[in-house]
Amino acid sequence: MRKIWVAIGVAIFAAGVASADPLRLVALGDSLTQGYGLPQEDGFVPQLQRWLTEKGADVVITNAGVSGDTTAGGLSRVNWTLSGGADAMIVALGGNDMLRGIDPAVSRANLDGILRAATEKNVPVLLVGMSAPGNYGPDYKAAFEGMYPDLADRHQALLYPDFLQALLDQGNLAETRQTYIQADGIHPNAAGVRLIVAAMGPSVLELLERAR
Repeated sequence: MRKIWVAIGVAIFAAGVASADPLRLVALGDSLTQGYGLPQEDGFVPQLQRWLTEKGADVVITNAGVSGDTTAGGLSRVNWTLSGGADAMIVALGGNDMLRGIDPAVSRANLDGILRAATEKNVPVLLVGMSAPGNYGPDYKAAFEGMYPDLADRHQALLYPDFLQALLDQGNLAETRQTYIQADGIHPNAAGVRLIVAAMGPSVLELLERAR
């Protein structure tokens, strides 16, 4: 009988240890996710990691951001990215598609494939959108920006409408560029990333709740 109780105690202890393992969050994206032009500790993933830890979240983030990547690149590596084990995933792709003028229908199909791959592995997703400039025309802008909420709804993913929304909300574009954007005029600096993380963070916490 004593051996039985010892075995039960070991099993309960093992279950407690297993439940204490941190959640595994993968951030699949491009240079904005990767942390282009910044010291490693100032990039999006490290800053998000610190923000989540400060909020009490027990999570480890894998930086699967690749500078210059498109939705096609993300689709080509999503299965490999998830093969190492993931409890949740942030998908922040499409900016380079837009910069290259890729047909939004192509980008939509690629993102759809990424979300389907996550669904097949029961991995909840936070899909992060991006705004398109008006110089591509109203049809392109509507199709590009509209694919994010449409796909999030189709795949029951969470949606954060625009990666750079926190910077756009600052109002004065010239002042925002000077204060929060790197010299290339595209990528946020460390202070800009801090704003982005603070704005997106609550949506990431909601994602982690889905993953529990």
